[in-house]
Amino acid sequence: MILGIDTSLGSAVAVVEPDGVIRSQVESADPRGHAEVIGTLIERALAEASVSPSEITHVAAGMGPGPFTGLRVGIAAARAFALGRGVPVVPVASHDAVALELLIHDALTGGYEDADDETFAVVTDARRREFAYTLYRGIDDDGLPVRVTEPALTPRDDLDAVLTSAGAARRDADRIPAAMLALAAARALAAGRSIGSADALYLRSPDVTLPHAPKRVNS
Repeated sequence: MILGIDTSLGSAVAVVEPDGVIRSQVESADPRGHAEVIGTLIERALAEASVSPSEITHVAAGMGPGPFTGLRVGIAAARAFALGRGVPVVPVASHDAVALELLIHDALTGGYEDADDETFAVVTDARRREFAYTLYRGIDDDGLPVRVTEPALTPRDDLDAVLTSAGAARRDADRIPAAMLALAAARALAAGRSIGSADALYLRSPDVTLPHAPKRVNS
């Protein structure tokens, strides 16, 4: 049983069985109130799934890309829960969850012809007039999205030109589906693969800077 946690955009938590059955998925769209809601969302997800914390065997952590303050809340919550339970954390790139949801939807609905051959970009708002994007093309034999490029930042006004140059369709996302995050983790575990960085994908440095040395005063 896998608990998925992501706070790279809003806050999202889900419980998923290893075979992909979604037991619960709860979300908050607030892009800033992560610390206030994450504990409640975890409790709700477990309650709606009718499982106890002792039944969770892995925790999938969304590693971004995302803003520094929000992203670290979800990662810290995932690590704290896993530490308390004595279970592994499975890091997953947050954009992979969006890509997996899009690819599964396309496969089920036939919404795009030759979807396996289409290069598309998962795009999320990185604030400060920048977008984060990752390029994908199809799904592999393990049922995981094929990442063509690693997550990157670009100014908002430059994004369309960047994607046109790459021949990629733009697929904007305003949420990270925690159930797909957990499903990606389950498929990676089944395949014996590591699909996420152990470090958070901030893509830009935090605002906090070291203070300057105190000025010298002549006596």
